[in-house]
Amino acid sequence: MRRFVTRFALMTAVLAGPSAAEDWSVMDGAEIRAALEGRTLQYANAWQEFRTSGRTLYNAGQDSWGYWRVQGDQYCSQWPPSDLWACYAMDRRGDVLRFVGERDDITEAVYAD
Repeated sequence: MRRFVTRFALMTAVLAGPSAAEDWSVMDGAEIRAALEGRTLQYANAWQEFRTSGRTLYNAGQDSWGYWRVQGDQYCSQWPPSDLWACYAMDRRGDVLRFVGERDDITEAVYAD
């Protein structure tokens, strides 16, 4: 029985995958800026403020200040002391925002404000 349940769950996930992916809308640069600027997002274990000045405050138990910008159709962030910028494509489904990294790592967030 356990094997059947596992196979059924796997089949359901595979069959549901493409339709679930269709629910997400790819965001362009203007949409990313409008979605983030002056807003606060809540992640699973942290929150982040996106200031209009380009500063960002991330907190997962302690404050971490960085910078954010929109470059082309991607959200980019820099966290001192590093001077490197990491960029992410963004998708939206309703009030859920999804950050997609270059290796397809995904982080989801909702508005906290």
